[in-house]
Amino acid sequence: MKMLDLLPIGDFDARLLRTVAPALADSFRVPCRILERGFDPQFAYHPERGQYHSSELLQAMQRYAADGAWRVLGVTAVDLYIPILTFVFGEAQMGGPCAVVSFHRLTQQFYGLPHDPGILAERLVKEAVHEVGHTFDLTHCDDFSCAMAPSHAVEWIDLKESTLCSSCQTRALESVS
Repeated sequence: MKMLDLLPIGDFDARLLRTVAPALADSFRVPCRILERGFDPQFAYHPERGQYHSSELLQAMQRYAADGAWRVLGVTAVDLYIPILTFVFGEAQMGGPCAVVSFHRLTQQFYGLPHDPGILAERLVKEAVHEVGHTFDLTHCDDFSCAMAPSHAVEWIDLKESTLCSSCQTRALESVS
């Protein structure tokens, strides 16, 4: 049976995953389960940047995909980067089984604003749908409201929906079938 596994990476409140799981299950029309044991991301920390290399986390996630998982989405609170960018909200293996998303820069507190769990959950769902979409070979979409639209800043995330446009949805569901 096809299953989307949510993998906690590092320490954070698991209630956030319980909020995101139903939205992801609905978006991709597959069951979504939260794995109880994740891993410590410390090996991917680069002190010269004060951030965690997302590609290294994706590599470590391969063992979870090898256990028969259909798709694995790692969720973390740490600040992610890839060498050519200042930061990333997430990264995925195009057409592969793994993706990772960070909510570090999705919190209101990161921008000096009061904590808002509703906004955090909404942003995390949007970015999670986006990164899982890449595992279906979906590229960035020109429809600014589609979850597959690129997000170079949190304001762009706030503009888009947590769902795929009809074109991206059709392509994603073809991959699920």
